[in-house]
Amino acid sequence: MKRAICLFIPVFVAVLAACSAGGGRPTNGETAAATAMAAAPTAAPPVVATNTFIPLVEDQPTPTATAMPSPTVTPSPTVTPSPTPLSPVAAVALEPVLAGGLQQPTAITHAGDDRLFVLEQIGRIRIIAGGQLLPTLFLDITDRVGSAGSEQGLLGLAFHPNYAAAGAPGAGTFYVNYTDHSGTTHISRFNVRAGDSNRADPDSEVIYLTQPQPYPNHNGGSLAFGPDGYLYAGLGDGGSANDPQGAGQRRDTWLGKLLRLNVTTTDGQYTVPPDNPFVGQAGTLPEIWAYGLRNPWRFSFDRATGDIFIADVGQNQWEEVNFQPGGSAGGENYGWNIMEGTHCFPQGTCNRDGLVLPIFEYDHSQGCSITGGYIYRGAAYPEMAGNYFVADYCVGTIWRLFPQAGGWQAGIVLDSDLVISTFGEDVNGELYVADYAHGAIYRLRPN
Repeated sequence: MKRAICLFIPVFVAVLAACSAGGGRPTNGETAAATAMAAAPTAAPPVVATNTFIPLVEDQPTPTATAMPSPTVTPSPTVTPSPTPLSPVAAVALEPVLAGGLQQPTAITHAGDDRLFVLEQIGRIRIIAGGQLLPTLFLDITDRVGSAGSEQGLLGLAFHPNYAAAGAPGAGTFYVNYTDHSGTTHISRFNVRAGDSNRADPDSEVIYLTQPQPYPNHNGGSLAFGPDGYLYAGLGDGGSANDPQGAGQRRDTWLGKLLRLNVTTTDGQYTVPPDNPFVGQAGTLPEIWAYGLRNPWRFSFDRATGDIFIADVGQNQWEEVNFQPGGSAGGENYGWNIMEGTHCFPQGTCNRDGLVLPIFEYDHSQGCSITGGYIYRGAAYPEMAGNYFVADYCVGTIWRLFPQAGGWQAGIVLDSDLVISTFGEDVNGELYVADYAHGAIYRLRPN
């Protein structure tokens, strides 16, 4: 099953320069299509595992990444890894959880219990409980979220590790990443209402960080707490095409970076962890944990090892997944805009010294915009354990990556025909995908 890339499908935050050299801003027709879809979501289509679209990367190992030398710092606490999986999964299926009713979902996560929390790009957080979409909104901040640009809106959500621990620092708090009506990125904290676990207080916002955006695209948006208890945030390079501000390689801006913040010690503020890799270095912002990113559309932690997988949307030719081992001291340079994937950008030669190459890439004959996922650590499907899943937004293909000696084995496990805007993980480690076009949620399982 091959489909034309860059047709008038609903445009979403992850579609960047793949469809044009101008950075992936939608045409008027694309905007109208997205608006119509938002106004009247239709039922999700059946998912058929055709597995006939075979890329060049099928079951080919990619080189193991070599970490950039980093300053000597105190390593983060490690997590005991789970047993080594037996083999890569051959195929997966998508089991419907919610047939529709969501408006342009952008993220899925949990709060330490059995509920699923789903972001809607327009500025709302919805709850799925017992397979039902609750009518009450968990949070509605549409009054301050700007989503006029196809890559703007409410983009990230992370619950504090102590969210359910009454009386502990961070109890009842969560963090969101959104763009406001001027396009500026906000990382803010909110509180759940006392006595009502299904409703948050929209007036409880405390803004921790803002980043003006020079262009409306490449906002990144992912948030996640690491096993060290710190909040990690992914920001894109500021937008347009070709990184005109050189943000990816500059260390005096948060753009094009993965940030690491301590949001627990001081109420209403963050502090910089003392073991961040660039603390005390002149001309470098201390919040930076890793750099050289174009538009990280979904990063995730392996809950067993602390490893980080970062899916970075490409420019004109290559989509990629970057990797940081759980024991890393940070400071990795993932190459943008010196490189796009494993390829020099834009010329044929470049200095690769100190750069960390991706563990997986695919070209634009196979898709146009990567959506990062998770490594499976759930208990329901042990045959999927240790497989990392990633998708392409434009064509719905899902790959799995599996570690092997000398690299990672990549293979297609499903051609879904969905517009996959995000993966998600529940409290038990089970994995989900969202269909942006139909407002539907599916659970990933072996086939």
